[in-house]
Amino acid sequence: MLDSPLKPPQADEVIDSLTLGKRIRQLRTDAALTLADVASAVGVATSHMSSLENGKREAKLSELQSVARAVGVSLDELLTPTPPSRRAALEIALARAQEGPLFASLGIAPLPVRKSLSDEAIETVLALHDELQRVHVERAATPEEARRANAELRRAMRDRGNYFGELESAAADLLRAVGHEGGPLPQRVAGELAAHLGFTLHHVSDLPSSTRSITDLENGRIYLPVANAPGRDPRTTLLQALAAHVLGRPEPRDYAEFLTQRVETNYLAAALLIAEADAVAFLQKAKERRELAVEDLRDAFAVSYETAAHRFTNLATEHLGIPVHFLKVSPAGVLSKAYENDSVQFPADALGAVEGQLVCRKWSARQVFDEPDRFSAYHQYTDKPTGTYWCTSRIESGSAGEFSISVGTPFAHVKWFRGRETTRRGESTCPDAACCRQAPAPLAERWSGSARPQARVHSSLLAALPTESFPGVDQTEVFGFLERHAPGGAGA
Repeated sequence: MLDSPLKPPQADEVIDSLTLGKRIRQLRTDAALTLADVASAVGVATSHMSSLENGKREAKLSELQSVARAVGVSLDELLTPTPPSRRAALEIALARAQEGPLFASLGIAPLPVRKSLSDEAIETVLALHDELQRVHVERAATPEEARRANAELRRAMRDRGNYFGELESAAADLLRAVGHEGGPLPQRVAGELAAHLGFTLHHVSDLPSSTRSITDLENGRIYLPVANAPGRDPRTTLLQALAAHVLGRPEPRDYAEFLTQRVETNYLAAALLIAEADAVAFLQKAKERRELAVEDLRDAFAVSYETAAHRFTNLATEHLGIPVHFLKVSPAGVLSKAYENDSVQFPADALGAVEGQLVCRKWSARQVFDEPDRFSAYHQYTDKPTGTYWCTSRIESGSAGEFSISVGTPFAHVKWFRGRETTRRGESTCPDAACCRQAPAPLAERWSGSARPQARVHSSLLAALPTESFPGVDQTEVFGFLERHAPGGAGA
């Protein structure tokens, strides 16, 4: 069984920028040095040094070494991951609270941290924030467990640049074992992978509706549907079943484990469809030509656009040095999947969850639905609160209808992509409600109090967390199916 690549990092072993800034300021003050004195010793501008002390800039190792010499301490002492004083600890806690999604959802301005702000006042604000957080957690319905788990999982993926080397190695070993020499993975080779792992394939017409496949570990059988859902690659269904077996995870105890296992399974399956070595060589050549395009990766490996977009996010940062973000959005603007390591700001609730949130109308993920040309890739620059981003979007269709798939990157990295010459440009101030969620004043004044729409509530919003090991799967149906189809069973 493979160790999980999604284990949380030991964050307490690494000093964060806020704590580092407070330590630099305290040590500088203790040494009776001015900001300008230290900036001069380090060889940077005073404004740069100020940003370091305020925790708004990451310091280079050479800068930290110079700072340590300037204030007369060792580098180890400078990097001690504990606040230099109780006051500094309070200020750090306040800054983190005010940067979080819960505080942002309150719609109030952050409290400036000044010397005149007493410790007691900071403690009161933190206590109120903690109580609000507790109330949110206690009042959250069971589906919110999945939303919180998704938010944590997305953070873990961002910390790794969405790249999991252990899974890449596992995929490479499997492909070598069946003699796959590169390029698109044929259906035949996917079947050979199953045989290599000791499974026979059985296509059936009575697979339980709550499942995509069922693996009979006792008899070495994988049951697959006779016909796949619209837009679903039959190779993916098989590879996900094989990936789950290779990973060998125990039955999930909660939603967090279930979601983690799903991410790992999907990742390994995608790494089999689009082998790392081939894909990296392909993408590096495209980058050299400044012709990176998700659709080229799709065509080169004969996969769906969504699979190619996901795979691009796996490899872009690790091998190309390009930060990216990814979105899957419905025509109504509802966000169902998202990833970022480029500081783009997704809409989020107080718990930090993005699933089910509405994407800004001005983003390319929604603008693409108004584009009559569904064949060509859609490109757009958008000025957002955290900077200017370029996105490429495309509409796909599945069993649940249409959705847009978007991949974006900050302006500084768009030079590597085809479509950078687009003249389309938008401006978004979301999550500011005045951007696109509030009706213009005359319209609001005309209809306020005179409209009563009936919302279309999805049943999933009210559903309780299933008690089964695998959420949403009818265990009775699955066990009954296996009993019918097992060797010697009624349906064998």
